[in-house]
Amino acid sequence: MLKDLFSEGGSSEVLFSLALALFMGLFLSRIVKPLKLPAVTGYLIAGVLIGPYCLGLLGITGIFSNVEAMKATSVIVQDVALGFIAFAIGTEFKLSSLKKTGKQAAFVGCFQALFTMVVVDGILIALHFILGEEVLPLSVAITLGAIATATAPAATIMVVKQYKAKGPLTSLLLPVVALDDAVGLVCFAVSMGIAQTLAQGAAGSVGVISLLVNPLLEVLLSLALGALMGALLTAVENLFKSNSKRLCLTITFVLLTVALAQIEREFVLPDGQVLELAFSNLLVCMMLGTLFCNICDSADELMEKTDKWTMPILILFFVFSGAELDLTIFAVPTIVLIGVVYVFARVLGKYFGAAISAKLSGCSSSIVKYLGVTLFPQAGVALGMSAIAANLLADGSVVRNIVLFGVLVYELIGPMLTKIALTRAGDITPKPEAEHQHHTLAEVFADDPDEDDEA
Repeated sequence: MLKDLFSEGGSSEVLFSLALALFMGLFLSRIVKPLKLPAVTGYLIAGVLIGPYCLGLLGITGIFSNVEAMKATSVIVQDVALGFIAFAIGTEFKLSSLKKTGKQAAFVGCFQALFTMVVVDGILIALHFILGEEVLPLSVAITLGAIATATAPAATIMVVKQYKAKGPLTSLLLPVVALDDAVGLVCFAVSMGIAQTLAQGAAGSVGVISLLVNPLLEVLLSLALGALMGALLTAVENLFKSNSKRLCLTITFVLLTVALAQIEREFVLPDGQVLELAFSNLLVCMMLGTLFCNICDSADELMEKTDKWTMPILILFFVFSGAELDLTIFAVPTIVLIGVVYVFARVLGKYFGAAISAKLSGCSSSIVKYLGVTLFPQAGVALGMSAIAANLLADGSVVRNIVLFGVLVYELIGPMLTKIALTRAGDITPKPEAEHQHHTLAEVFADDPDEDDEA
């Protein structure tokens, strides 16, 4: 058997598992391609299949047959992947681009994100009082509300590129999606601080410092550290002329920023309250990317190369995320209920939040009607937030599984709904049906020159 070939817990076992994760992720991404599903859906399904709660139960060697070993390895993968995801989001905030989109995109992006958080928080908090603290902790409800704000830019952009969408809805959609995740990261940082305080203060009093000051301080410190690292990155890159060395330096600074974001300090105040100095990995790296793209002349070229370099890391991130989906938790009816309520509450928040803000900002009727539908997909950033919640909250595993459940649903239907919305809005011009689909194995795996490479 395979387990006889590797020493248990050794480096060979970890390397074998990483190779298995990459291969299965790539394999499943090709399998779902004829179904017109995004690659990230294939990665997640691959993780579920080889995870400890599915094929891992067979006991085949590798970290996927050991929950603790898998989670220990996934922490490093997740931290690094989240750093690059947030860094890429930050590079979308170029001042030149923001000036063109104007105040309309900013208002719609912020309003619909906050509206979604309020709707999901309100519905889940009400469900909390119905089901009780043991089934749905208040900290979990608040955290899920913040995570609900995030949208999957990769899935949305993939649809736009694949069908060459162009028009008023597309022009507004792209900056809104980028701003959506930025607002979501800030909301998540504040909500996580409140959620942690509620969880820790369940048996005691909750002070103003822990409830308000610590979360806001985390946001400010994260933005400051990210801005500092962005300025340093640009200054150091000016010393190099080779693009390959600049690429290495960019990757180095992202990794360094992720490491610095792990630093935490606590100070006990005279009244007994604890003042925490901590950073948000997502916010720090997002600010790093924002400053970098606005002051570095070669930012666009370097980001294009960085995206290709980080692809294996992102694949591993999604596969590990799928592997951590504890299928046994869905045998509990109440957990399934929470997941279904979360999915529909977020859909309501996104649709009506976008419609209301678009109408208030004077958008056309087609944008008011269809913009919210294009914001349903959810993947990378939401998975990143759930990974952080899983590590910091006592009931974080519930958050993780509900978000994974939602992501699988959204990624299955989200891209298809986005295509339908863009088509009905007139941004996608319908074309005659192409030749009938091929179903031979060789043709399914044949390279498609028009295929989008984004996860």
